[in-house]
Amino acid sequence: MPSTGNLKVQVFKGESYIPIENAKVTVVQKKETSSRQLEQVTVSDSSGSTNEIQLDAPPIEYSMKPSDKLPYSFCDIKVEAEGYQTFIVKNCQIYPEKTALQECKMKTMKRGMRQEEIIEVQPNTLVGNYPPKIPEDPEKPLPPPPSGYVVLPEPVVPGLIVVHAGSPNNPNAPNYTVGFKDYIKNVASSEIFSTWPENTIRANIYCIISFTLNRIYTEWYRGKGKNFDITNSTAYDHAFTYGRNIYKNISRIVEELFSTYIKRWGRKQPLLTQYCDGVKVKCPGWMTQWGSKYLGDKGRAPYEILTHFYGSDLEFKRAKKVEGIPKSWPGYVLKLGSSGAPVRTVQTYLNRIARNYPAIPKVKVDGIYGEKTKEAVKTFQRIFGLPATGVVNYPTWYKISDVYVGVTKIAELRGEVFKRKIFKPHVPYRGVGAVPEMEYPCDKG
Repeated sequence: MPSTGNLKVQVFKGESYIPIENAKVTVVQKKETSSRQLEQVTVSDSSGSTNEIQLDAPPIEYSMKPSDKLPYSFCDIKVEAEGYQTFIVKNCQIYPEKTALQECKMKTMKRGMRQEEIIEVQPNTLVGNYPPKIPEDPEKPLPPPPSGYVVLPEPVVPGLIVVHAGSPNNPNAPNYTVGFKDYIKNVASSEIFSTWPENTIRANIYCIISFTLNRIYTEWYRGKGKNFDITNSTAYDHAFTYGRNIYKNISRIVEELFSTYIKRWGRKQPLLTQYCDGVKVKCPGWMTQWGSKYLGDKGRAPYEILTHFYGSDLEFKRAKKVEGIPKSWPGYVLKLGSSGAPVRTVQTYLNRIARNYPAIPKVKVDGIYGEKTKEAVKTFQRIFGLPATGVVNYPTWYKISDVYVGVTKIAELRGEVFKRKIFKPHVPYRGVGAVPEMEYPCDKG
């Protein structure tokens, strides 16, 4: 039997989490990577999602070792909704036995706008032609006190990150402001294969998170007067294609790990975890992606994979603060029998989300985690690709918070604050996460 993979399309209004129902979705499998020209047409449901669409994919063996054969097939996606700009994705990548997720953030059609927005997914870095990473000293100096920059006492996970789509000194390249977790998912989907062992994927995601947080914490680009946090040049940073598809298993892992980074013992800043593929490019002292894959095949844990390459003086550290979230994780799992203010928060958020996602049953806001709250949580988890356990753990808490912010347009407000650069007097701009809490009306309850 030929190999197959799946595609799920999610349609939202702009940068929000507000779903668009009854959007027409047309998926066409590319002839060169399929035994047939396949066109499928469907519509989005009340949650803005399609059912999983089955598509042809190459044998899984193509992604298990370096090969001149592509490990994924291609399809094109066209999404049409009345009153919105048509959204087109070319070369969405489909792996065998995995589900590709394509978010379509539809822009309201206005006079003078182009009729279509076109996203072209770039090749995965393991098979494409990309410049190798330029080696850097992993220990970065922090801005000195006379500079006027505010050095945070410890790393903070930003709500948003600004990505420069070009080399650092290319002034003509555009900047994209995206969610931090969305950025990590995008990079992981661009640089590794979703068919790899889960421990390998986790190890690589830890590296992507740590490298990115190092750039933000040390103000590597902001301190040089740049108006972005990181670039999509593999010579300097990570590969990133705005609007590209991601993968369900990668998304789930990022939701779990997004605030955890690697650091050396006794050091404050996240480790600048540089890496290479290990086949086309050699990089002694760094992690190699194919090397991490083979260690994952042997059942090595993520920490073992990382210490194999970077040395034994590593530790995982979870950032205490995540920007842009109205209320922080309470520090314990919420489940049947739980009670108190955190349960009330979850109930309140889910009821608001249910206005836009009617599949989620509304619950009584009483601070008691009963069967109805459990069912509402399970429905939310199914819609957003989390394990449907019915308990609110760390990733579920922050995903509920993300979606709540998105549907209440707090995200839009934060974006306006970000773009207008509202800061305390005499404090220079130091990037995402630097806006004082007093400037976020949403943080006042």
